[in-house]
Amino acid sequence: MADKRDKKRHPKRFTLRFGTEEAARLGFTEDISREGLFIKTTNFLPSGSRIVVELSVKDQIVKIEGQVKWTKQVPPSMINLVKKSGFGIQIIRFLSGEDIYNGLFE
Repeated sequence: MADKRDKKRHPKRFTLRFGTEEAARLGFTEDISREGLFIKTTNFLPSGSRIVVELSVKDQIVKIEGQVKWTKQVPPSMINLVKKSGFGIQIIRFLSGEDIYNGLFE
C-alpha cells in the first residue's frame, strides 16, 4: 500500500520522553517530518490524545505539544521484530527548541 502522506518523513533516531501531563514515558523517534513524528514505544496512548514530547537533540531538549493521530500496538516481546510499533503524532506547537528541530531538515 502506498504512503498517503504528502510530507516527506526522514529516518532519525532520537531519545525522547512523552506523556499527557508530564513527559515521563520513554520512547524513540523512528522517523520525523516538519509536521510530525513517529514514536517507537511499548507505552501507548489512544488516538486523539494531546501529549507533551521532550526530544533530546544534540544535548538539547526540543519540547513539543502534539496530538496522537494513529497507533500500531504490538506485544512488548515483538517490538524489535516489527517495523512500526508505537504511534504517530502531529505537531501542534513547539514549546521550546523549534529552531533546533527545524535545523534537522537542512
